[in-house]
Amino acid sequence: MTETTATVTADRTPAGVVIAESATARGRRARVALRALQVLLALFYAIASALPKLIGHESAAESFERLGWGSPGMYTIGALELAGAIALLIPVLQSVAAMALSALMVGAFIVQIAVFDGQYAATPLILIVPLILIAWARRRHNADLLRLLRRRA
Repeated sequence: MTETTATVTADRTPAGVVIAESATARGRRARVALRALQVLLALFYAIASALPKLIGHESAAESFERLGWGSPGMYTIGALELAGAIALLIPVLQSVAAMALSALMVGAFIVQIAVFDGQYAATPLILIVPLILIAWARRRHNADLLRLLRRRA
């Protein structure tokens, strides 16, 4: 038995599965799934949520008038959602974007309960779950962002 064979044998479970390769493959699949989730959320926020507000769609305008926020509030929320959608796709901003969008969804939940009688209150709560997952999984990027900001200061 050569040294290479002994090393490979030591890395195998009794069933013959190589631990290091299976963990790497699982990690790769998890990273791809997380990235796909980020892209889907970014598309949702950009197209389904921000776009109607930014183009002043009738349904969005009615909702913001009912809130008493009018066009300025509608455009502000739309811009924040679009910025969050874009930031979800930028590695150094992913975690911060997910946290910011989560905070926006907490506000949306409160508004849904207080003003709209909870009609669509579940939607922001459902969106918070994957956003928190992204914020946690990409948290190491926060240190990179801090380094960039300190270098600029």
